[in-house]
Amino acid sequence: MLAAVLHGVDRLVLEDVPVPDPGPGEVLVRVRSCGFCQTDYKAIRGIRTNVTFPIIPGHEPAGVVAAVGHGVTAWREGDEVIVQPSGFCGMCANCRLGFTHYCERSYVTGGDGPDDVRNGSFAEFMVTGAETLYRKPPSLSFDAACQTEPLSGAWKGVIRNSEMRVGDDVVVIGTGGIGIYCLMVARAAGAGRLIAVDVSDYALETARRLGATHCINPRTCDARKAVYDILPEGPDLVVEAAGPIEAVRLMVSLLRRGTRWNVFGITTHETFELDGGLMHFLEARMDASFGTNPEAMIHAIRLMERGVIDTEQAITHRFPLTRIAEAVEVMGGAARNKVIVNP
Repeated sequence: MLAAVLHGVDRLVLEDVPVPDPGPGEVLVRVRSCGFCQTDYKAIRGIRTNVTFPIIPGHEPAGVVAAVGHGVTAWREGDEVIVQPSGFCGMCANCRLGFTHYCERSYVTGGDGPDDVRNGSFAEFMVTGAETLYRKPPSLSFDAACQTEPLSGAWKGVIRNSEMRVGDDVVVIGTGGIGIYCLMVARAAGAGRLIAVDVSDYALETARRLGATHCINPRTCDARKAVYDILPEGPDLVVEAAGPIEAVRLMVSLLRRGTRWNVFGITTHETFELDGGLMHFLEARMDASFGTNPEAMIHAIRLMERGVIDTEQAITHRFPLTRIAEAVEVMGGAARNKVIVNP
């Protein structure tokens, strides 16, 4: 099969590699669509250093079951499926509490997080555990379905963890990949004023089209002042979905009493300062959102299947696997939102 194999920093190579065989409890999936996440881009460019080479990146796939391993009875060849990249045992204490993304024996296909990182879906085929599959609704295209994982993360961060309420004034910092899903979830959940903040006018235009009531580019104005000109009493919820530490610092500067804030986009180990006394008197509540879990995946599928959120509206670029190098270059630019790879 054809696969994009990452051998080192900036060494993503198209290769002919053996099709993997599914072991007991595993499923072989023919990948039809895979989202290109910023996490993948950071691994390719060396921004994220917790990578063991060689590895096939890509962790947002949808496809068709091609074969099943011994003991798999819930799936059969030809089933159209959505893949959750994080596998879990279902038996440890964290799994039984519903925190499968904290599983003590977790693994990830093509992504980030646990120590056990397996080959992902920038390839024609991938193997994963049967427990990570969800049935793709017939009404959804593979390109829409492959965005279930990032949409589920947005739902988990905005709704489950930060408990956004109808009418909340929400600021989303960073409206590229994951940020645009956070914005779409907030809009669908009834945000009052919904402010998009990004250094890319391209991303801001997409955000406006998908429901932002106001757009702010920090390169052209004082972003904090601009937010408070729109929201004199300050925001109810701020979501950092950008990645750079400057975005986290901007988020902290926006806090007023009772603000909820979610550290979502930054995945690199960088520091920022907090005034302990100020945090005490503000009663600002910090949340974060990492990975996904079955509850969030199911909610994301429902949002798409019922027409509440159309993830295809976030797609700006599609590339066949043979043009993966072009996809990498687009990921590094400002003029894009969601990039899809079609093996």
